[in-house]
Amino acid sequence: MPDSWWRRFRAYLTPPPLGDAIWRDALAACPLARRLDRGRQDELRQLAAVFLARKRFHGLAGAEPSELQCTLIALQACLPVLRQGPRALRGWQDILLYPGEFKVRRSHHDDRSGVVTESDDVLIGEAWERGPLVLSLADVQLDLEQPWDGYNVVVHEMAHKLDMLDGPPDGVPLLPPHIARRQWIVAFQRAFDHLSNDVARGRDTLIDPYAAEGADEFFAVVSELHWSQPGVLRRADAPVAELLAAFYGASPAPG
Repeated sequence: MPDSWWRRFRAYLTPPPLGDAIWRDALAACPLARRLDRGRQDELRQLAAVFLARKRFHGLAGAEPSELQCTLIALQACLPVLRQGPRALRGWQDILLYPGEFKVRRSHHDDRSGVVTESDDVLIGEAWERGPLVLSLADVQLDLEQPWDGYNVVVHEMAHKLDMLDGPPDGVPLLPPHIARRQWIVAFQRAFDHLSNDVARGRDTLIDPYAAEGADEFFAVVSELHWSQPGVLRRADAPVAELLAAFYGASPAPG
C-alpha cells in the first residue's frame, strides 16, 4: 500500500510525457507550439503532461471538452511557464470551460454614497486568485485558428496566474534573477502611463486599449502580443518587448 501511494505521488510530480498520438495531433493543431525549436518542444511536451496531471477540467453549460481540447489548452497554458517550470503552476487546480462567452455578475460599492450597484460582464476568460481558470472554448479554438492576430485568451489568463503567484495581480510577476525588479517596474509603468494617456485622448494605439484598464491587464495584454505579434509589441514599446523576451523566452511567432 505505501509503495502504491508513492508511485502515484511520483507520477503526479513527474508524469510521463504526452503520448505520441495525442502529442502529434496537438502539435498539428497548435501553431505556437509547432514553431518552437525541438528542445523547447520537448520541454513543453513534458510540462503539458504535468499540467494535465495536476489540473481538473470541468465542462459547464453543455461544454464537453475532448481529450485533444484539454491537451491544446495545456500546451498554450504552459508556453508562458516554460522558463519557470512546474512550480509556476502551483496555487490552483480547476479549469472551468464554457462553450462560448459567459456572464459574470459584478458588485460595485461607491465609497462616497454607500450605494451598491450590480452589473453583468460578458467575458471570454477569467483567472481567480488561488481559484479556477475560466475559458470560452469557442475563443480558445479561434486563437488556434488565428494564432498571429495579437490575441490569445489562454496566454492572457495564464499571465494573470503568473502575476498572482506573489499576491493580488499588479503587473509584476515573480521575476527570475536575471531581470531586475526595478527595471521591470520602471519600464512597465512608463509604458502603461503612455498607453493610458493615448487612450484617454482618443488616439489609435498598437496595444489594445483594454490594457489601460490597469497594470495587471497591461501585463496580460502585452503577454499576448509577445506570443502572437512580437513585431507589433517591439514597435509599440521596445523596452517592454525586451523584458518579456527575457521573462518568457523568444517568441515563436513570425515577425
